[in-house]
Amino acid sequence: MSRADFRKNLILTLGILAVLLALQFVLPEYHVLMATRMMLLAVFALGYNALLGYAGLLSLGHALFFAFGLYTAGLTVYHLNWPLPLAFVGAILSSALLALVIGAVTLRTARVSFMIVTLMFAQAGYLLVLYLSALTNGQEGLSLPPSARSIPAGNLVLDLTDAATRYNLAFALLAASLLILLFYLRGRRGRIITAIRDNEERTTMLGFNVFAGKLEIFTLSGALSGASGAAYGLLFGYLGATFASFQYSIEALLFTLLGGAGTLLGPLIGVALMVVMIDKLGEITNAYLLVIGLLLIALILWFPKGILGSIRERWAPWLL
Repeated sequence: MSRADFRKNLILTLGILAVLLALQFVLPEYHVLMATRMMLLAVFALGYNALLGYAGLLSLGHALFFAFGLYTAGLTVYHLNWPLPLAFVGAILSSALLALVIGAVTLRTARVSFMIVTLMFAQAGYLLVLYLSALTNGQEGLSLPPSARSIPAGNLVLDLTDAATRYNLAFALLAASLLILLFYLRGRRGRIITAIRDNEERTTMLGFNVFAGKLEIFTLSGALSGASGAAYGLLFGYLGATFASFQYSIEALLFTLLGGAGTLLGPLIGVALMVVMIDKLGEITNAYLLVIGLLLIALILWFPKGILGSIRERWAPWLL
């Protein structure tokens, strides 16, 4: 990527972030809550997109990392009374470690085998949540007490039950995730990852360690997904087994494909569109999932590379 193209991507990303920061002052409270949820899910989709869009690895089990971050942060607060920042950082590091271990196993497979093995790990995680019901309360889940959802900051206290506080913390996580990925993809390591996606054999012939590159992006993807899950659990105060289910892995895939796999801002667009469609159509009909399915088919036919991917192909080749 040339320096001019990088500058355009940086300006676009900062512009989107500035709009998101300002939205909280004009949106009603309900939509502020919805936007907070969108930003956290967007971080999850960004992590998934790092693996699928830039490394070409299709995982069917990424809900495992989202749920692992959510439960690690939530359970340490609920059972051990850990401070929230410590629980959050611990969840990210442990999610990265889990991704490193699982990646070391699953990346020895390819294509369909990789999809099946990642799905099996995720299902094992889901069943483990149900099996450890003495800790997780199984299918019913746990609610964090309001007294545990505050962060002392000098003479101030950040109250996570406050809508504005939640919005700004979710915004900070999204901004950090976008900028980390932007600079990572522009750097040498990011270029190796995309080279692996485009032509793995040639990358190997050039002397690069393909397995190490895949493991690196798998770990980064797991850490971002875990960070999203940890923030979701702490900001909304609920831990539920649904977050570890197959449905959440498929949602991350849909967010990415809809917005544009392999585009930095595509997952954010995919999440926003899906959440708004579900919210609006749910008010009109109980068969909203059928309508959404038909709309998604039409969108994929019209934009086969996702919304931002198609825009890049037709009008803006500089988009990262």
